[in-house]
Amino acid sequence: MDKSSARSGVTYSFEFFPPKDVEGEARLWSAMSQLESISPDFISVTYGAGGSTRDRTIRITSEITARTHIPTVAHLTCVGSTRDELGEILGKYRDAGITSILALRGDPTGGPRAPWVPTQGGLNHADELVTMAAEFGGFKIGVAAFPDGHPSSLGDIDKDIDVLLEKQRRGATFATTQFFFEVDKWKALVDKLAAKGSSLPIIAGILPVTNVKQLNRMAELGGTPIPASIAERFAAVENSPEDVSKLGVEIATNLCHQLLESGAPGLHFYTMNSSTATREIYAQIKDER
Repeated sequence: MDKSSARSGVTYSFEFFPPKDVEGEARLWSAMSQLESISPDFISVTYGAGGSTRDRTIRITSEITARTHIPTVAHLTCVGSTRDELGEILGKYRDAGITSILALRGDPTGGPRAPWVPTQGGLNHADELVTMAAEFGGFKIGVAAFPDGHPSSLGDIDKDIDVLLEKQRRGATFATTQFFFEVDKWKALVDKLAAKGSSLPIIAGILPVTNVKQLNRMAELGGTPIPASIAERFAAVENSPEDVSKLGVEIATNLCHQLLESGAPGLHFYTMNSSTATREIYAQIKDER
């Protein structure tokens, strides 16, 4: 988050997940090298479900920082780590030259819909992790935001707003959203924060859809509703990977335009470790602005 964008102040960033094997790691580096020409403002690297890829996340994040010199936002979750272990991870990130983290509670080991059980000796909520990172020092701290509402809030957006305000009070300086499809949801979230006196930057999370089954699974697990009009369009072409990708790029590009016109401070692309769709979307945004 230290790099200033020369593109009207808007940041462009990409998210990757740690690969499971050597072949996956080769694909990740290939995708990343293809996206370097865009000069992203930052790259983020996720944990796997239940914190399962923690060690790979630390290693890959450190290598990205060393090999690309692109600012890296490292994910950090409460899942599967004691307070002491979280302190050790923060130390490893700092030693690797990482200056920004995304502080998350994280999904339970059984998935987003499973009951939350805190790790013994660990933390229970993301706001506690924000406090810990702020006290550790040396990091800009990001958090998650949910335009469609956090699954555990059961539709109570005001509760989500209060949680974001508390995280900001404890030291968060930016938020990145879960993927969504309707610009009005992002605008409502930002407006509600502003009404409470907050100017916390809410970077919009964009998912370029390339696989309908993957989209449906991610939406179900994360609680993101797919508007009927969009679901119907994908259903009509789901047997043609090429048409799905074209439609995914079209829908994501239109959303990006709407967000930029609405004053979004940044666009954060969930790449799924592939560069093609993201590069196509960025090219269209760049050409038309």
